[in-house]
Parts: sequence; C-alpha cells; structure tokens
Amino acid sequence: MHMSILMTRPTSRSLSVATALDTPVPRPKPGPRPAQPVPAPIPKPAAQPRPAPPATVLGYSPFALDPDARHFGLTTSSMRLRGGTVVVRHGRRTTSQTATILLHGAAGSWTTWTPLLQAAHATERDLPDLIIPDLPGWGDSPLPADEASLTVESMAETVAEVARALGYERWNVVGHSMGGFIALQLAASETRATASVGLVSATSFSIQDSVRHPIRHFFVLPAFTTLLLTMRMLRLGGSASRSLITALARLNLLRGLVAPLFRRPGIIDGAVVAAIGTELRPAGFVLAAVRAGAYDATRRWAQIVCPVRAVHGDDDVFVTAADDAKLREVVPQCVISTIAGAGHFGQIERPLEVLLRLEFAAPLPVDPATT
Repeated sequence: MHMSILMTRPTSRSLSVATALDTPVPRPKPGPRPAQPVPAPIPKPAAQPRPAPPATVLGYSPFALDPDARHFGLTTSSMRLRGGTVVVRHGRRTTSQTATILLHGAAGSWTTWTPLLQAAHATERDLPDLIIPDLPGWGDSPLPADEASLTVESMAETVAEVARALGYERWNVVGHSMGGFIALQLAASETRATASVGLVSATSFSIQDSVRHPIRHFFVLPAFTTLLLTMRMLRLGGSASRSLITALARLNLLRGLVAPLFRRPGIIDGAVVAAIGTELRPAGFVLAAVRAGAYDATRRWAQIVCPVRAVHGDDDVFVTAADDAKLREVVPQCVISTIAGAGHFGQIERPLEVLLRLEFAAPLPVDPATT
C-alpha cells in the first residue's frame, strides 16, 4: 500500500545534487506568507525528478527553532476542549478533508517541528493542511486541572477532537518521541480516520520497561533512566526546579544535560538547547513516563490497520534494535529505517532526511556522515 505522509511532489526545477553542493546557498529565512484564497484541487503531477536540495539543508542541524507561526503561514488558536485548553498552530488550508498532524515529544513543543518546515520550504515541498498542537502540559498548553485524567488514550482523543474541530475528517499523523506513542494510539483508536502514521524516534517498549523496572533495565536505556531519575528528583523541588534549570542555562551547563539526545551536541544551535531547557518540565516529564509505563502498547497497537513508517537516528539513545523488532511484530505493516548521523531529534538534526523517509522517497544521494 502506498502512502505519502507529508507532502505532494514538487513540480519545479531539476538540478543535480552536485550542482547544489557547489553553489553557495544562503541560510533560508522563511518569511510571512500572505493570505491566499482556498485553491481548487491540484491534479497529481506526473512522476519527475525532485529538485535538488540546497547545500545548507544537507548539513547537520541546519536550522534554528522558529517560534513565530506566521513565518510558516500558520494561525495560533487556543481551543477549549473536553480535556482542557489546547493551543494549536494550524493553516495552509486546502479543500482536502485530510490533515497532516505533527505531534511533539516530551520536553518539547510545536517549535521542534519548525526545522522540518524550513527544510520543506527550502526544497519547495508542500506540507498543506497542517495541525501542530502543543500537547497538554507542554508549550503553551496548560496541564488539565485533573492530572489523573491525562493518559495516552486521553491525549489521542484530544488530538482527534482538535482535528475535527478544525473541520477535518481524516489525517496523516506524525509523532516524535512521546508524540509517536500518542500517534500510534490515535491510529489504534481511530482506524477509519487515520490514513497513515509517521514515527520519528518514537518511544516504545524499552522505555516502558525502563519506567516499570528502572534498576533491572538500567543498562538497556541508561540515558533515559538517568534522565527520568533526575526529573524525579527535580520534581520534588517544585517551583525551585525551574530556577535550577534556568541557572544551568545561564551557566551554559544545559547543553551537557541534553547532549545524549543529539549525535553532535557541540554544534547544535544554542536556541535549540535553550528551547529544550524551557520545556524541560520535571513534573510533566515524570507524568508522561508514568502514563507510558501503564499503557498496554502490545494490545493497543495490534489494532492499527493503516500504513506506518518509522525512522530514528543511528545514534538514538531512546530506541533499541529490540524496539524495532517488536514494533514490526506488533504492527507488521510498519516499515522502519535509520538515519545516519542523527540521534533522538532527527527532525532537528537531519530534517530533510526525515522528510524523504516519511514520504517513501528514494534515499538522499549524499552520506550525511560526511557533511
């Protein structure tokens, strides 16, 4: 079964990769897009060579995070739903009834997807009908008053409610880390409405084992278990934990804390490190981990019927080979691949490669390890 999770094929220029690499290309700066009338449906173009990506996009972590939704033609809305208030970035509306939903991970917000949006813009790829929520308790979305009601199932229900409130009946959903966990639950509970699932370093079975038995499984995912134990201790400090994280950022020590998440942490843009630090919420992180540990992934995900495409970095400290094998066993139609030269944040470290993998395109004809 064929799927194109993210975008339609571009129809413009055809340059060789060598030409692109030999030609200096300025750092892309997406600007505000003027309002456009709703276009008529565009016929699917005939297969043709894709435009070669600018050299900048081929590098490691080529873009900073951009918190201005207007730069991507998106609107920011605060939606009061049954599960609480959710802040959503959405737009690029067409006549399609199928949305593309991007779900961020723990210690993240909608902005962690902006490098991927910039890579799409730089290479003239379409990402229409976008919905990018800040999940409850992250970004601009507050935790619900009743934290006990916040589960993997309830967050998936909230995502579906957001999409339907915006007028969509179907969706392709892409999730990073914890967002991948929720994307899979959404596909399991909304089998008719979910057209496809894309996973970027989705947390799964090893994370669950580490949450349930942190000592016994410490050496399976030591980076995650250490981070979880750190978050548990910081949570005890209440509001003082935020002051400690702020102090770490001011002393330029935050990079060391998040270093295991990236393949090349030394060259990650400082704004990326600062943004992750801002979203490093101990209580929310621990709550998300506990909910994941209590979730019956094997039983739930076996109900998924749509195509599933999964990618993760070859240096991802939160995903193991055993996770890949078990995911294939539980979801037989899942296609899994690894991205060279990336850690846990592929959409930040190698955004174009993530785009190519999720749309079932041919692999990028450049070895990322050499750039």
